Amino acid sequence: MNIEGYLKRDYITNMVQEGKRLDGRGFDDLRPITVTKGYVEDKACGSAYVKLGDTEVLSGISMTIGTPYPDAPQSGIMATSTEFRPIASPYFEAGPPREDSIELARVVDRGIRESGCIDFDNLFIEEEKVWAVFIDIHLLNHDGNLFDAAGIAAIAALVDAKKPKQENGQPIRGEWDGKLPITCIPIPFTFGKIGNKIVMDTQIDEEYAMDARLTVTTTSTLNAMQKGGMGSFTVDEVKGCVDKAFKRAPEIRRLVEE
Repeated sequence: MNIEGYLKRDYITNMVQEGKRLDGRGFDDLRPITVTKGYVEDKACGSAYVKLGDTEVLSGISMTIGTPYPDAPQSGIMATSTEFRPIASPYFEAGPPREDSIELARVVDRGIRESGCIDFDNLFIEEEKVWAVFIDIHLLNHDGNLFDAAGIAAIAALVDAKKPKQENGQPIRGEWDGKLPITCIPIPFTFGKIGNKIVMDTQIDEEYAMDARLTVTTTSTLNAMQKGGMGSFTVDEVKGCVDKAFKRAPEIRRLVEE
């Protein structure tokens, strides 16, 4: 934690224990969110820009022809990566992916993969050739809750994505063969535990005081959960987070579908 975080931690913790948040929101309130699909039309198969409060994330989808996994020879493949751009935060540095960057990519990847939202069987081309889907996530401004902003941007970009045409096992640049086959829209919600209180959509100052984090991704069912931080959640707290994730997901899903 940086020096700024140490200075703010006790103040934020005491405020939350009193039932207050820095920006006046309730514990279950989200910051304003906008989802813009097709943000980079000429540079990717699909893209989406998400602004959650002052957190800004851009996700792009690219597709190439690759080799399937041995245990699924007729199914497409997917990979997710994140880039913590120095412009997004004074604490991000250029260079190889850091631990938190890898964790963010894995949480987003797991929510999408476990939901089965991409019809990978529809990405089969011929023996030993399938479409490979790459999700690239770029953090443009970090003001907290990167997990939800990145996860929403990733699924919105997938919904926006088009599948390239191919001929003789090679993609044809700039020509499309319909939309990427998407079967459902997983939505992540991340909960922060500060002391004995749990809040949704933590902004960056609250994350300095956060003891534990839980990301819950849902469709019509529970798809994935990922805990972070040194603290813990009780069974009842986890159940409460899951219930809230199911309750709030439809409003975000509508933004992605529009």
